[in-house]
Amino acid sequence: MNSLRRVVVTGLGLVTPLATGVQKTWQELINGNCGIISLVPHEGTEKKEDTTILPVYSGFEGLPSTVAGVVKRGKAKEGGFDPEEWLDRGDERKMALFTQFAIASAKQALADAQWAADTDYGKERTGVCIGSGVGSLEDVVSTTLIFERQGYRKISPFFVPRMLINMAAGHLTMKYGFRGPNHAVATACTTGAHAIGDASRFIQFGDADVMVAGGSESCIHPLSIAGFAKAKSLVTKMNDRPKESSRPFDREREGFVMGEGAGILVLEELEHAKKRGARIYAELCGYGLSGDAHHMTAPPEDGSGAALAMKRALHHAKSENEIDYINAHATSTILGDIAENRAIANVFPNRVIDKGNMSNVLAVSSTKGAIGHLLGAAGAVEAIFTVLAVYENIIPPTLNLQKPDTEFRQFNYVPLTAQQKVVRAALTNSFGFGGVNASLCFRKFEG
Repeated sequence: MNSLRRVVVTGLGLVTPLATGVQKTWQELINGNCGIISLVPHEGTEKKEDTTILPVYSGFEGLPSTVAGVVKRGKAKEGGFDPEEWLDRGDERKMALFTQFAIASAKQALADAQWAADTDYGKERTGVCIGSGVGSLEDVVSTTLIFERQGYRKISPFFVPRMLINMAAGHLTMKYGFRGPNHAVATACTTGAHAIGDASRFIQFGDADVMVAGGSESCIHPLSIAGFAKAKSLVTKMNDRPKESSRPFDREREGFVMGEGAGILVLEELEHAKKRGARIYAELCGYGLSGDAHHMTAPPEDGSGAALAMKRALHHAKSENEIDYINAHATSTILGDIAENRAIANVFPNRVIDKGNMSNVLAVSSTKGAIGHLLGAAGAVEAIFTVLAVYENIIPPTLNLQKPDTEFRQFNYVPLTAQQKVVRAALTNSFGFGGVNASLCFRKFEG
């Protein structure tokens, strides 16, 4: 293990329901704001707010769940997303929305890292690893309807390229000429974390010096919401209170809120970053994976699979005693939040409140109260929040945690308000359908 090359984070990019742009999103997050809205007008809801920021969709009326974390449309200077600001002419026709989000986030991250790979060698040593959980469901649905109604002649030649999950990575490599590893991940809600972790290993083992890595998702569609609602996964009792609907660890939680967006990081080999004088946000020092081998959608009650992922990340990081914060996967589902909490207690039995040393109590928060669950993008967006917690020494809050469930008494869950705290190292967890688990460990970089 000592021979593996070290990996650091030098660039960040975000498109989220809170804002487009890292600093705007981060400020909204630590100020306790929420990007979840209603997809249909309710009494007391201003229809103008909903319709001006949503893409042109209909059909949400009558669904059991009608709230979502939606990326605001508009100019970037106002925190909105406008494809014309990020894409080249003709790209919007060729690229599905999840790819557009990924390109926007990657452009931010590369600019932040000040990495241009302007030589042939630099391009050969720069790779891309971007995934998505669902890809372009909208293209599948709309093209199916066109095919049924109008037949083969009306099918777009861009249908398959827009639909494919690896096209976010593919388009980015073509834009910049990156000829290193070109990789895509699709592991449900663990996608973003797996993409970052896999990319770090390409660097560790010498396949690349720089990797552009993360996840993107744009699946807010009546069919996806109907499907997750049928699986009993979504919140259904707070359609008229969207900003209160995602409630990790709270006794009134009942399901997750679907969200969209993208998070992209520039990962870099340490000596490569130092040689060019890059700003280093944190070191990615641990990556752990596991499988539940339990159920299609539900975790084991004891969180054993999640605990394995964390333990494996800590084994690589050798930072167990330095962990000051965990960005929990906690989606606001009844079973999932409990299982993860039990897993954390299993891994950190000496960091709980009843041990008497309050200064040693572990901080655990879920940022999904602010943005919902971004599925394949969640792990990447939350990795960026975790990196910023380490870099800025600010722990983001768990919104809507007003009445903690009796199960959640062991840790500091950072309710409602961000907390200033020195964060030496932090974990971020991601879990997905099919029993896939991943945990990433980021450590403060000091010289």
